[in-house]
Order: sequence, then structure tokens, then C-alpha cells
Amino acid sequence: MDLTFDVREMMILLSFDIEEFDVPREHGVDYSLEEGMKVSVEGTNIILDILKMNDVRATLFCTANFAMNAPETMERILKEGHEVASHGVDHFEPKETDFAKSKEILEKITNTKIKGYRQPRMFPVKDSEIKRVGYAYNSSLNPAFIPGRYMNLDTPRTYFEKDGVVQIPASVTPGVRFPLFWLSLHNLPEKAYHWMVRRTLKKDKYFTTYFHPWEFYELNDHPEFKMPFIIKRNSGQKMVERLDYLIKMLKEQNHTFITYSEFVDSIR
Repeated sequence: MDLTFDVREMMILLSFDIEEFDVPREHGVDYSLEEGMKVSVEGTNIILDILKMNDVRATLFCTANFAMNAPETMERILKEGHEVASHGVDHFEPKETDFAKSKEILEKITNTKIKGYRQPRMFPVKDSEIKRVGYAYNSSLNPAFIPGRYMNLDTPRTYFEKDGVVQIPASVTPGVRFPLFWLSLHNLPEKAYHWMVRRTLKKDKYFTTYFHPWEFYELNDHPEFKMPFIIKRNSGQKMVERLDYLIKMLKEQNHTFITYSEFVDSIR
């Protein structure tokens, strides 16, 4: 495959991990799927409102759990022109069989071909399984060093092909590889974050990042979740404003928002 990037505009690959809210469980809180779904459905609809207001499309990596328990939201996602990709089955307890099972469930629910996969929490995946199941791309890599989570400084920083599957890592800055994912927008001054995004775009000609529905929920109103400050910071309405501002900044720069599948098609 020729992986030469040959399109005129700089591409924005905006994505969201549409999963059942389970972060409290990571901090020892007993939290049910039903409770998690309420948070995630509310957050997902807020995300869809922001995208619709700005007239942009995104790729939504959905767990099978979410898709099976939120049919109306899934219908809205498809109706408004977004791509559905796979984010496994159960976000809290991913299994090796999730590659195939989640694809099968999502294709049945959406009546569309599911072309992409992202492992929950961007943990390592078996590339041979990704190819065997029939995915065209995999977006399960954050090519940065994040203490306690990722140590991927020796991996490619931008898209590449492995075992016949296009790998689309989350964007990090050139050089020091500062991650430009959701947590950075929560905690950095917006102007600093925007500057790093523009610098990365100038170098790579495309930019990809990801967020979660629960970030747009008022997490600071729920101390019982026992979530760290760096996660709760600027959540809820403040995150709505930050995402909206980011999208508007990128649109003002005349960049084009596309889905991951469209990006893969553009480099083949």
C-alpha cells in the first residue's frame, strides 16, 4: 500500500470513545452498567449536539454494551452522518474475543460495515486478530509516555501499516511527543493546547484526538465517583465550551473534518 498523504487540505480526525461510564469502578466504587449508561447517553447526546451545531462529522468508537443499551442514541449517530467503529464489548473487562464479537454486534445494530477498532484504554492488541476479523484500521496506540499508562516512545508517531492494517495513533507533538488527547484539553490553557495542535498539523498534515461522553457530564457534582482532580477538571459545561472552541478554531483555519474510514481511503 502506498501511504503517501496526497490530499490538499489538512485533515481533522475527531473521535469519541462511546462507552458505558466505568471510571468509578477503576477507583473501587461499585457502579452498575445501568448507572454508567445514564451518564454516557447524556454525554453522547451533548457531543452530538456540539457536532451538529458546528456541522462536522466524527468517528464514534462504540462498545457493544453501549450500542445494545442505547438504540435511540445509536440511531441518532447514524442519522447525523457519523462513522461507527468498534471499541470492544465490555469496556471494563475486555477479552480477546471482543475483536470479532463487537464487530458482529455493531454491524447487526447499525446495518453497516464496521471498518475500525480501538481497544479500551488503548491497551495493546493482537494485530493478527485485527486483520483476521476484517478491520481496515486500528486506532489503539497513544505514541507517548504517560506514567502508569503508556510507554510507547519507540513506536511510530504518525500513521503506518502493520500486517495489512492501517494504524492510526493519537496525535502527539513532534519532537517531545506531548500527547494531545482528552486529558490535555482538560488541564492545559486552551491557547497552549491550540498552539500545539496547529504545530502538529503543520508537521503531519492531519490531526487526530479522542474524548469520552462522561467528560461532558458535571463530574465535580459527584464526589462519590472518587475521580482524580485532573480528570474532573473542566468537565461538564466547561468541556462543552472547550470542545466547541477547538472545533471552531480548526474550522476557521479551513481544515476539513473527516471520518477515520475516509482518511484511510485517502491514503490508499
